[in-house]
Amino acid sequence: MRTDHFDFDLPHDSIASRPLTPRDAARLLHVTWAGWVDRAVRDLPSLIRPGDVMVFNDTRVLPARLFGKRGVVPVELLLHRSISADTWDVFAKPGKRLKVGQTVDLDGGLSAEVLAKSDEGLVRVRFSKDGADLLQAFHATGHMPLPPYIRRADDAQDRKDYQTVYAKADGSVAAPTAGLHFTPELLAAIDAAGATRAHVTLHVGAGTFLPVKVDDTDQHVMHAEWAEVSAATADQINAAKKNGGRIIAVGTTSLRTLESAANDDGQVQPFNAETSIFITPGYRFKAVDVLMTNFHLPKSTLFMLVSAFAGLERMKSAYAHAIQSGYRFYSYGDASWLEKVENQ
Repeated sequence: MRTDHFDFDLPHDSIASRPLTPRDAARLLHVTWAGWVDRAVRDLPSLIRPGDVMVFNDTRVLPARLFGKRGVVPVELLLHRSISADTWDVFAKPGKRLKVGQTVDLDGGLSAEVLAKSDEGLVRVRFSKDGADLLQAFHATGHMPLPPYIRRADDAQDRKDYQTVYAKADGSVAAPTAGLHFTPELLAAIDAAGATRAHVTLHVGAGTFLPVKVDDTDQHVMHAEWAEVSAATADQINAAKKNGGRIIAVGTTSLRTLESAANDDGQVQPFNAETSIFITPGYRFKAVDVLMTNFHLPKSTLFMLVSAFAGLERMKSAYAHAIQSGYRFYSYGDASWLEKVENQ
């Protein structure tokens, strides 16, 4: 499918640089077959049915942007994916000038040796610390990896804002942004509405920021990301589906995790592996019935995913309404509630 089918014009002033306070004050565009309804995120309990399961990604964002020098040359490393206790694949600036065997001296006394370079632009480095000590060094000296469309430096407030209230498992270099809207009070209201909550993990890689550069979606290669669905979570979801409950994915990362773990009959299996699932129109969804997600970039893999889930023309119309109505876009922006197209 041609990539330009997923293009649209977005004014830069539609991009949110800070989240609203409180988190659930954000707007929620409820996209229905009849059109759409303008709501607020705090209205979510009214959309819940008893027996539904809301599935959240409990990954925790690392301060994944690291600064240092190679000699006198400034270097920036953006963590992408953990390979072992001391080794990561990273995106580097300036990546082309780094050579295998060189060492980058990072802030806080951390260093990284260049082990390999890939055709995809990734650089594999081995850090001078490992395990818990390495994670501690990231938290001490790293910067929150705000997306490139937020045109400002990160600050102390982003350490709180760019993290879900239920984050648990260290490993992401980008937030599962639909989850940023939830407060403890909203989660309690969802429980009271009769839904249950389940957690999966997908460690979001820096590849989520990369644009689609090919003209045809069939030529795009997704970066792999590690995901996990526990046996208990799989059982909870399958029991709900059997009893007529809906599976509501909070965010595209939760959806991609569940779809990676589901078999052709829609049963979710325990899963602990990398996934590079790329969802475009024509994909048959197996596990997820409803998707809550933020508003995504033109021609991005995520806009392709929501177009597959809810229909391309339907989503382009909904996005046009959102832009005209002043919805706030991207990571710190507003959200949408999407129901799966009828023929899925």
